[in-house]
Amino acid sequence: MPFVILPDTAAAAAMRARTALASPRAVSHVSGRPWLVGSWTDDRITVATAGPVRVAVIGDCPFGTERLSELAASITTVADVDGLIPLLPGTAHLVVSTGGRVRAQGSVSGLSRIFHARLDGVDLASDRADVLAETLGAAIDEESLAVRMAGGLALPPPLNERCLWSGISSLAPERCLVWTRDRAEERVWWNPPAPRLGLSDGAVGVREALAAAVGDGAPLRGPVSADLSGGMDSTSLCFLAARHTPELLTLRWAEADTANDDADFAGLSIKALDRAEHLVVTQRELPSIFDLEGVPTDPEQPMVTVRALARLHHNARLLAHRGSRRHLAGHGGDELFAPAPGHLAPLLRRHPVLALRRLRQNRALKRWPLGPALAGMLRPGNVADWWQAQADGLGAPRPPRAPAMGWGLHAVQVPDWITPAGRDLVRQALRDTARRARPLSEDLGQHQTLLAVRTTAAHYRLMARLFADAGVHLDLPYYDQRVIDAVLRVRTHDQADPRSYKPLLATAMHGVVPPAILGRATKGEFGQDLRHGLTENLPAILSLFGDSALAERGLVDIDALRRRLLAPQRDLTAVFALEALLGCELWLRAATRPAARTATTRPVAQTVEPDAPAPAP
Repeated sequence: MPFVILPDTAAAAAMRARTALASPRAVSHVSGRPWLVGSWTDDRITVATAGPVRVAVIGDCPFGTERLSELAASITTVADVDGLIPLLPGTAHLVVSTGGRVRAQGSVSGLSRIFHARLDGVDLASDRADVLAETLGAAIDEESLAVRMAGGLALPPPLNERCLWSGISSLAPERCLVWTRDRAEERVWWNPPAPRLGLSDGAVGVREALAAAVGDGAPLRGPVSADLSGGMDSTSLCFLAARHTPELLTLRWAEADTANDDADFAGLSIKALDRAEHLVVTQRELPSIFDLEGVPTDPEQPMVTVRALARLHHNARLLAHRGSRRHLAGHGGDELFAPAPGHLAPLLRRHPVLALRRLRQNRALKRWPLGPALAGMLRPGNVADWWQAQADGLGAPRPPRAPAMGWGLHAVQVPDWITPAGRDLVRQALRDTARRARPLSEDLGQHQTLLAVRTTAAHYRLMARLFADAGVHLDLPYYDQRVIDAVLRVRTHDQADPRSYKPLLATAMHGVVPPAILGRATKGEFGQDLRHGLTENLPAILSLFGDSALAERGLVDIDALRRRLLAPQRDLTAVFALEALLGCELWLRAATRPAARTATTRPVAQTVEPDAPAPAP
């Protein structure tokens, strides 16, 4: 539901007719000038007025207009909005107009974003970069496109937050946009909390925050559905939701890999959630991985989760057919509750004995090489060093396996099929980022957690639109600000005991989720799905690149791509890189070739056999 934000001026009012939105709805400032122009549904926006103040919450709002009006009455200036934020769900957009000034912000996770641009002397903003691009007639930024081809799923902020359209700026999640008449400026509205709590004390806050995030989004009508993969993240949400929605509808995909034990743990949950209805979509009902037939494209940016798009599209329509209006998913749990190893560097300075013990445990369990691990703990560097190292090492052979001890999580790798010109664009972007990047937290452990959250939120933001197109609201409680804040308040090394799996979430869910599930120490493997899907769909993929929009721009070498994909695959490196390439190709085709925007879709199955897996013994 895209929307555009206009400041409270006569010049901005004249811009309303120029916004690139079909049949828009509008909300005015108290002055009567247009303020919000968009295409939302009534259940996704709450607007309240208190004297000269008008507040809009776009997304989940746990209370109605009357209560929001009472809260708006405490606002005199845009700075007073800070007092309202803790009372709202942390995944919504918040826009306030008061006294001729306007403030707008998205969510800390980056799941809700704000973009802004200047047109004829007026600063406009929107939740969608493509809406501003069409309004301005903006051109594609090829440097940003090349970066997406290289980084894929693992591309971290701020690069993954860059707009793919020239002349449009993206607002960092911790910043808000404040207008004084026609000009807007960025201000910081959020800083991460100090990590001072131990595991037990912190788990209380995490449990309360998760319960609120799950409970605040109940739909007005229709059932609630939830993923039930068998993992701790989605299972925790199912049991929290079942406390006030016992007739929950759960959904899981059957997996191809026989070594995947997700089904065993899902079976335990199915037995315990005896009032819920459980659907298992079998392998024969699912589109294959990398099936590109009829997959949708997002007009704003490439969808890099291309391998599963057909399955997500299928399941979103299936849930809509079953009447679900709100679907809970456990995405974000890994990012929050499985801390990266960078926290060991500051721990070595504060508690050297504990840090060295953790190093020894991790080496025994994860086979860390001693030299690189110890070097990372002793010399973690800074954010600029990390980005500069990515630029300097671009195109070099993959470095030896080592834990991510520095200010990044995954090295930026350029696949063989990116042309020298494309590689030069990526290198320039990395160097520019090295000059301007700032840490997301001064604490390295917190920085890596936020890095993981904001890296993946960029993908799930687009996934939520895919579900919305089917009429289902995709709810991601782990990206709620209240949950993120609660996790960040806990000392990272207390969350990262290598002897237990996600100890903070397990402690928080004690008494809610069955102990056998909280004690799980394995994670599902989907490599077989990937290999089968690539084998089945490789001819169609190669055919697609026979007429490549990326090749027309000199960014991809089709011969190198064919050689790499037709060669034996020693691991899944090329598969993941291909996913980013496909996302960029499909997006560029839709953006530059109007005929490519229409996709044919396969019909959704009308029924699904509820053949739930047997509980584990």
